[in-house]
Amino acid sequence: MRFDELDLKPQIRKALAEIGYETLTPVQEQTLPHILAGRDLIAMAETGSGKTAACAVPLVQEVDPARRTVQALILVPTRELALQYVTEISQIAKHTDIEAFAIYGGFSMAIQMGKLDHGVHILVATPGRLIDMLYNTSLRLADVRTFVLDEADEMLDQGFEQDVEFVLSCMVHKHQTLLFSATMPEEIKRLSQKYLTDPVQVELIKEHAAPASLEHCFQLVKPHQRLEALLELIKTEKPTQAILFCNSRNGCDKLYDQLKKKVDSIEVIHGGQDQNKRTSLFRRFKKQQITYMIATDIAGRGLDFAHASHVINYDFPQNAEVYTHRTGRTARMGRKGRAVTFCTPRDMARLKSILRQNKITPIWLGQEPDLSGPPKTGRRTRPRRGGKQVGSNNAPPHKRRRPRRKNSRSSGDTNPKS
Repeated sequence: MRFDELDLKPQIRKALAEIGYETLTPVQEQTLPHILAGRDLIAMAETGSGKTAACAVPLVQEVDPARRTVQALILVPTRELALQYVTEISQIAKHTDIEAFAIYGGFSMAIQMGKLDHGVHILVATPGRLIDMLYNTSLRLADVRTFVLDEADEMLDQGFEQDVEFVLSCMVHKHQTLLFSATMPEEIKRLSQKYLTDPVQVELIKEHAAPASLEHCFQLVKPHQRLEALLELIKTEKPTQAILFCNSRNGCDKLYDQLKKKVDSIEVIHGGQDQNKRTSLFRRFKKQQITYMIATDIAGRGLDFAHASHVINYDFPQNAEVYTHRTGRTARMGRKGRAVTFCTPRDMARLKSILRQNKITPIWLGQEPDLSGPPKTGRRTRPRRGGKQVGSNNAPPHKRRRPRRKNSRSSGDTNPKS
């Protein structure tokens, strides 16, 4: 189906044509008619499938620009995703008088309230700032016709369940609720049963855990050889743009220090930076002013970097869901992309899980490991001087040493802080 086949306002059709939106993606085709019909909806779809436009188009269509009140509310887990929504909505509404605005922490509440007083039709918000403004300002949600909860599973993972319920409790009037999520944990099922009315359910993620236009490449390396492998990969493939994922802030900073004198146009982004810097870096990357972006998983969810040709997992992802969201930053909206993941022998169990859960046929760069059997758990012994081994029974009983247990945490690879 094409956008020009939908019964949309001429101003919206004109904007969509200018943006280059012609054919609906599967998630748009299956959700837009129901949203335009006013139905409540639960949608599970792959990352990079066009969910933002699936929300933005019907919201701009239904808003009444003559009423200078908040008529649509979109709740998102991160500031970056809030800004992305506002950008998308503003592009679609550019030939209308509809105003979209984002509120989030780290910015003056008084200035944000001033903008709302001036007139905002579509409000995008993070939970903490929205609740602060509901308590401390004149902001009210009585005129909200459509409420969108995006990245619902991520929202609950970050501990926002009570905040989401509070926001929902502030809208006791009749309204439409749209819930978008990559997974469907029990908490989301409970929320949907409590707050949604006869929702339409759209599930696309079971068929394709990742975009079909994405190549999943893996390279077996030794831990101390990752930097060398990365430099060779950059030299060989010459990415148009690439996001390099690390599991921790310290890991990001360390990799940046190692690369900044060897690679041109490189920056680093993580949760330890102030919001203004992060926003500036994301904007510059989207405008292709930065070629390589080193990032924690703060950049791995929901954000649309249309020109990123590569995603490189410098640190191995913690699980299949993290892998899906990271690699979904490329090959978006049908474009081609390439994900390269460095894996060490200790990552084999997680690798097998990711390949199985995401139904991936891996492309191996170099040596292909044997994944047919169970992971090896035996401990290798190291030769000592004189030919003896640690823990060897050749030593006299009173001189035998118990092998030290390895700490299961490797520096920079666990407890990631975004």
